[in-house]
Amino acid sequence: MGPVGRTSRGKRAGSRKGARPPRRFRPDIALLALATTLAVVAWGYLVYAAVDFGSDARGGESRAWGFLALAAVGAAACLFVALLLTARVLRALGAPPRPSDQTPAPAQVTPAAPPRHAGGHRAD
Repeated sequence: MGPVGRTSRGKRAGSRKGARPPRRFRPDIALLALATTLAVVAWGYLVYAAVDFGSDARGGESRAWGFLALAAVGAAACLFVALLLTARVLRALGAPPRPSDQTPAPAQVTPAAPPRHAGGHRAD
């Protein structure tokens, strides 16, 4: 009796995939990952600063409202940049393509069939 499990024979018995290329260091992905990390750290710091400025502003310091607004806008911008960079890192690593890249070619337009009458074969 043969080995336990599936054994395949025939002309398509081998693996359909080729050998994987060896992994290597990619400086472009490392730079994108570093930029993403810096954007996330800056976002966290700006959120912390916005909370601190908010508590100062509620305590009566009027200039803190402006700093709170700047920190909030900066935090939103850093988070947006971090998300964009994350998408670039994933695309560089081979993530599935964007939906716009997967759209099929436009199909041939066929003329519409003439309108059909309601009823069966003998309905008139």
